[in-house]
Amino acid sequence: MNGSRPRSRSPRKSPEATCGYSAKDLMECSSSSQVGYAFDDLICMPGRIDFGVHDVELLSRFTRSICLKTPIASSPMDTVTETTMAIAMALEGGIGIIHSKMPIEKQAKQVESVKRYEQGFISSPLCITPNMTCGELMKLREKCGFSGFPVTESGKLHSKLLGLVTKRDADFFGESTLMKDIMTKVEDLVTAKEGIGLREANQILSDSKKGKLPIVNAAGEIVGLLARKDLIKNQDFPAASKDLNKSLRVAAAVNVLADDRKERVKALINAGVDAIVFDNRQGDNEDQLEIIRWTKKEFPKMQLIGGNVVTRRQAKNLLDAGVDALRVGMGISSVSTAHKDRGCGRAQASAVYNVAKIARCYNVPVIADGGISSPGHIVKALCLGAEAVMCGSLLAGTEESPGEYFYADSGTRLKAYSGIASSGVRGAVQDKGSLHKYMPYLNQGVRHGMQDIGAKSVPDLIEKMVSEDLRFELRSSAAQREGGVHGLHSFERKLFA
Repeated sequence: MNGSRPRSRSPRKSPEATCGYSAKDLMECSSSSQVGYAFDDLICMPGRIDFGVHDVELLSRFTRSICLKTPIASSPMDTVTETTMAIAMALEGGIGIIHSKMPIEKQAKQVESVKRYEQGFISSPLCITPNMTCGELMKLREKCGFSGFPVTESGKLHSKLLGLVTKRDADFFGESTLMKDIMTKVEDLVTAKEGIGLREANQILSDSKKGKLPIVNAAGEIVGLLARKDLIKNQDFPAASKDLNKSLRVAAAVNVLADDRKERVKALINAGVDAIVFDNRQGDNEDQLEIIRWTKKEFPKMQLIGGNVVTRRQAKNLLDAGVDALRVGMGISSVSTAHKDRGCGRAQASAVYNVAKIARCYNVPVIADGGISSPGHIVKALCLGAEAVMCGSLLAGTEESPGEYFYADSGTRLKAYSGIASSGVRGAVQDKGSLHKYMPYLNQGVRHGMQDIGAKSVPDLIEKMVSEDLRFELRSSAAQREGGVHGLHSFERKLFA
């Protein structure tokens, strides 16, 4: 050993193995709890993985008695959710909340359309007039993304069917050519009578080798359309949100300050709605408490979602009134200016944690509404106690959202997007393509995030948070920059292939 001192073989004392903070540490037990946190302020610490990403289960509660296989709801905004979006959301395992900025009868009819939906049938096809020109048709295609249109006397649904125009019919004619001169006339079309079943209609399409099958009533008026492309695309949605009667689930919003709120509630329930979302920026007010108590008395089994709230005291008042879920978020929407204009609200991560804590005492789920702009934000909302999220801008640019596409000067394809409250702005969001491609991207991102954390299900994730096994760390501004795309001269982000 050359006289050197022998090395000790006793093990060194290992440092504490736990990293980061628990949610309770951050939100309740230190001076940092006096700070409001957004989702981007936090990062979740990885856990131990002993399962595959395919083993992660996203089943969670939307209300006390409604479960979703995808914990995502589309927001009740006039640029986000109407019939088409609600159908697509339900097929993908989530749920759509139809907005209330329309007459009661129209909203109830949209609810009925979702409940009556059969996979493959287009219940409200876009129709055109026989005097539309090819030039006008080309512009319409660019706006709506469709290529085939029924031609009717008035250019509307429930009008006498005159013919059908497809992409092939119009491609080789001048812009001034009229539809009546190039359409396939009704006597040359294969049609089906109103009331036909999906299997029989599919057989007619298969036998005729046609791409579209107009559905007409006894008067020859078009009442629906079956598209072979949609039928193939929509064949199998094993995660679809359905009620006990195998109808798609749908929710609808009611403005609690409207004079006709009780009439709207009655109409929506008669139409078959699965849940009613009471819509109010500041949910702890007597108008909302009164309509919750009245609805629960008149319709005890109807699932009611109250909000919006961001504090435990707000939440307790709605919970005591009998809500079946709470909507959390105030002033943090991408199109909201409430924090700046009114000086009242709360950072979303702090709001979700605090409201979820009191809601668990009532066994009521919490829905994080706002502040969600990526799958990572969905993961963080679930980690803080939410059982579902409600998305507006994240879904607004999809094909299924209301409105027409338009092009920016740069050539980017856009759709309009606006807020639902008085404090808000109107803007535009980029085209995201079909929801049926976008939702799988969101779901897979959430699954990967949960796997990295070491949670196989949403209840498991919440349990890890409550037991303080799930750890968080605060991120500096430099850490937030480091966590995003950086160091490149330029880049193009592709959400999904």
